[in-house]
Amino acid sequence: MSRIRVLVQSFLDMLKGLGRKSRTAIPTPRFPETLRKNEKMRRIKPEKPRRRRVAGQSSRLADRLRQVEPESPIESVYGEPQDNPWVGELPDQEILTHDEPVRFSDDHQYQQNDIHSQSVRPTENGTLFEATKDTPAGDEISGAAAKKSKTVSRQKKRSWKYRSARFVLYWGAVVSVWCGVLLASVVTIYALIAEDPLKAGFSKHPAKLSIVAENGKVIAEKGLRRDHMTIDRLPPHLVQAVLATEDRRFYYHFGFDPIGITRAVIENRRAGRIVQGGSTITQQLAKVLFLEPKRTYWRKIEEILLALSIEWRFTKDEILELYLNRIYFGAGNYGVEAAAQHYFGKSVSDIGLFEAAILAGLIKSPSYYAPTRNLERALNRGKLVLANMYDYGAITEQVYVATLFDPPELRSFLPTQSYGYIIDWVVNLVSAYGHSSDKDLIVETTIDYDLQGEAQQIVSRNMNEHGENFSAGQGAAVVLDRFGGVKALVGGKNYARNQFNRAVQSRRQPGSTFKPFVFLAALERGLTPESLVYDGPIQIGDWIPKNYNNRYYGDVTLRRALAKSLNTVSVRLAQWVGSDRVVRAAHRLGVNSKLKSHPSIALGTSEVSLLELTNAYVPFSNGGIGVQSHIIKSIKSSDGQVLFRRKSSSFGRVIPPHLVSAMNDMLSATIIAGTGKQASIDPHPIAGKTGTGQSYRDAWFVGYSAHYVTGVWIGNDDFTPMKRVTGGSLPTFIWRDLMQSAHNGKQPAALPGHNWRLAGNWAPRRKQSFWESIFNPTPARDRILGGDSRSSYGRPTSRREEIERWRDRVLNSSD
Repeated sequence: MSRIRVLVQSFLDMLKGLGRKSRTAIPTPRFPETLRKNEKMRRIKPEKPRRRRVAGQSSRLADRLRQVEPESPIESVYGEPQDNPWVGELPDQEILTHDEPVRFSDDHQYQQNDIHSQSVRPTENGTLFEATKDTPAGDEISGAAAKKSKTVSRQKKRSWKYRSARFVLYWGAVVSVWCGVLLASVVTIYALIAEDPLKAGFSKHPAKLSIVAENGKVIAEKGLRRDHMTIDRLPPHLVQAVLATEDRRFYYHFGFDPIGITRAVIENRRAGRIVQGGSTITQQLAKVLFLEPKRTYWRKIEEILLALSIEWRFTKDEILELYLNRIYFGAGNYGVEAAAQHYFGKSVSDIGLFEAAILAGLIKSPSYYAPTRNLERALNRGKLVLANMYDYGAITEQVYVATLFDPPELRSFLPTQSYGYIIDWVVNLVSAYGHSSDKDLIVETTIDYDLQGEAQQIVSRNMNEHGENFSAGQGAAVVLDRFGGVKALVGGKNYARNQFNRAVQSRRQPGSTFKPFVFLAALERGLTPESLVYDGPIQIGDWIPKNYNNRYYGDVTLRRALAKSLNTVSVRLAQWVGSDRVVRAAHRLGVNSKLKSHPSIALGTSEVSLLELTNAYVPFSNGGIGVQSHIIKSIKSSDGQVLFRRKSSSFGRVIPPHLVSAMNDMLSATIIAGTGKQASIDPHPIAGKTGTGQSYRDAWFVGYSAHYVTGVWIGNDDFTPMKRVTGGSLPTFIWRDLMQSAHNGKQPAALPGHNWRLAGNWAPRRKQSFWESIFNPTPARDRILGGDSRSSYGRPTSRREEIERWRDRVLNSSD
């Protein structure tokens, strides 16, 4: 029984070693008959051998042996099993495989690697297995197995490149999957929390804003139009022009275009500047609808996420339709319909190919390529768009060439040419009044439709003809009625080139045009137009003011001093009445700027705007009633609801009637025999005052009639001096042309107030203080005013003598 047990155990160990398939047939000894009949044992699947090194066996040989797979696990090379079984105990014997011995263990069990011998046969005594080298088949099989074992070993030992690539591919795939999941989640969140694209953008821009002149004519319409143009109503050549210029791969990308971005980066790098943009139409729409115009990396990321959400919600045609109805086309126009109406005076459905190219070219830079700003530049941009369409395949070569020689004509009347400054100012005022942009608004203004157009042309024409000769770069003008309503306003000589409104936004030194407030303060203290004041050198600290021509006239009347714009007289009056009183008088009449109370205030060194200075002259023309300059009469919604209506612009009397008469008497002398003789517009009685800033940096003329008050300013934006331009030269010429145009059809009317001499005792006697009763007549006043003033409280002792002096020294004097 022990022999049987040993043989069975040996057989089982052999079966375990034959688990690996091999092409080499392993010979086996003759087994006992009882084992041979056990067919079930033959079908037992051998267990996978453990890799364990046998004593005395090299690792290379073990690897080679493990790679050899037997063709049949139990077939013997000797055919049928032997009849005589093994008897006796198996001693430690060697199994020779090539030249390396392999032993059985003491417990008579086969080692796992022993069964992979290439050729075995029993010895002469039938008790041992030994490997033979003289078997040809064994040699051939042994060589093939060795060669295959080397190949498999090399395959198992992978290179570092292979391992690195496999690592990168595996983890790259994992990271890509998770990034895709994260991106999809973020896009979904943005799509849920973002505003509805169909409603977005309306809160950013004003609704349709209609600006109407005094006679009911529409000056302009600004803002986002509500008449949405569907994609089927848009001409195909307009759509092709936009796609060829802005996004040729619009129908092939998914919100943002990596290919387009790469191409733009390469072209910009090659050109050394930004010549192409990588934003798609969807990204531009997301920026217009949801984002602020800030150049940050986070804004770009948000733009891409919002573009993906828009692509997820809408089709390509819907995105293109929304884009063309929301983007800005310049001159306050949002959407292609508003732009077509503004620039070409027709619906977008009726525009031609070249007109569509101009509109498509505006998208890149609406203000720069606007036809109203530079027609030649807009046409060149349109030609570039046509070339893009030809390269894109949207038009043929024949159509391209024919279109180049057929440029479009702009609308015959462009509001921005004459009304640009008015339009911008009204839009800003509507926002300042606190009216939201969720409704269409109609703004009624005080503008004279015809006068405004003529005023812009007059200023532009005079500046173009004479500005270069006088080194004068800019001019501005304001025309007000007797109630403060703005009838015309010009902020510069060319709105298309410069939109800065110098009549409203700029503040400059008014020069001598500020002197009427000084003389008004002196009249309020008791002087009259015939009061004598000394014109001579004066020094206040280190400051020594001088007259324009460095000449002095001695004793002069207030009338002549204002007509001749004598600086020393104005300084003496300001010193006498006090600078604070002069500042209060100017503020009371309508000057809103902050004025510095110092001696030089008498010469107009504190800066003011043209609009407020002109507004401060209105009380002289309307009889002494202070007014607030304004341009908006009412604001209504599209359904007729009145949102704002100006009830009154007056804030009461600011000048007594007798002082109005006196001021008109003195300011009329400026036109009759003073520095403003060039401003006469007979037969209309007028009055006014010229002004020249320090070093000829500013030149002013503000004058008025019984109908209108007009102010004109000339100068340079960079404060460079002009070539001796005074208020009596170029500003007076422009003022005269404006007033003549404004008075067409007007009947001559006298200035308000009667002859100041007919005003009784001129002014009520105020109660004298104890100090004044002691020092009456005031010697201190006489020392300040200078000369031998013979008047008490400014009234001459001999009225006939003063009239003769005026006749001899003013009317007959040279200018």
